[in-house]
Parts: sequence; structure tokens; C-alpha cells
Amino acid sequence: MNIGMIAHDAKKKLMQNFCIAYRGILSKNTIYATGTTGRLIEEVTNLSVHKFLAGHLGGEQQMGAQIEHNEIDLVIFLRDPNAKAHEPNVDNVVKLCDMHNIPLATNLATAELLIKALDRGDLEWREILKN
Repeated sequence: MNIGMIAHDAKKKLMQNFCIAYRGILSKNTIYATGTTGRLIEEVTNLSVHKFLAGHLGGEQQMGAQIEHNEIDLVIFLRDPNAKAHEPNVDNVVKLCDMHNIPLATNLATAELLIKALDRGDLEWREILKN
């Protein structure tokens, strides 16, 4: 499965910790991330991450294009409800996930539920949609 990962600045450390905790599950999948988030994930997990541009430089739009083309199966966007103006706009990714029926987590609790569901095989229906 292809997992999209984005984190606002205030949530980047939380994303790193999440990826450390679930490294085993993540290693069985392909990870796509905005630039800075992807680099930080790689640094702490040694996982290979396909990195887009930094979120504020267009990475969020690149992720959106992947979602529109049904190339992302699950998105974890740890967002800061008090995000600064220079940070990626969550609205577009949320809208695209809703439009294309992509599971989306915007907080740690939901991210953990989705990653465990992925590990159990609960998201295998995504493979049917891609074929």
C-alpha cells in the first residue's frame, strides 16, 4: 500500500515518534511524504521515503495529484489546528481524500487506528479499486 504522510511543523516530532513506533508496519509499505517530513522520517527510521517538495513549496499539491490519480491508499496528516500561514493547507488534502474515498488521519489516535487496520489487512479493498 502507498501511505502519504504530512506533518505541520508543531507535529513533526510526533510524526517521527509515530514512525519509530510503527516502523515494522511501515516497512512493508511504500511511504510518500512532503519533503521535510520525509527527511525527518528517514533520519529516525532508516526507511526509504519518496519525498515530494516541502509542503509550503508545493509538496502538498504533489501529494494531492497522487491522491487524485488513486496512487495513495492512506493519508496520515498530523495537523496543527493552529498552523501558521506558511504551512501546508490541510483543506485541499482533506477534500481530495473525501472525494476519492481515501482513509485519512489528522491526529495521532486516528493514525494509530488506521495503521493497525492496515496491518490486519482491513484496507485490502483499496487494491480492488486500483485494478
